[in-house]
Amino acid sequence: MPLQRRLPKRGFTPLDRVEYSLVNISQLDIFEPDSVIDAMSLVSKGLIKSVRFAVKILGNGDISKSLKVTANKFSQSAKDKIIAAGGSVEEIV
Repeated sequence: MPLQRRLPKRGFTPLDRVEYSLVNISQLDIFEPDSVIDAMSLVSKGLIKSVRFAVKILGNGDISKSLKVTANKFSQSAKDKIIAAGGSVEEIV
């Protein structure tokens, strides 16, 4: 039997892959108006498990409060909804 059939098949996992903790806009309504939201405040409210992974804010749902959100990544619809509600967006590199 040829060597390539005898060896086990394995997938490829890129070393530079970044895993994100995902948070939807609708989940941010539990915060008070004009509050600052970062990874530690998301952990304290139970929206993410730990600060081990980067945080990405997704635009699913609506937001009615002005919030200052600090995260690693934002979807374009999430940025638009936060700014339209009177809040601000800060992206951490």
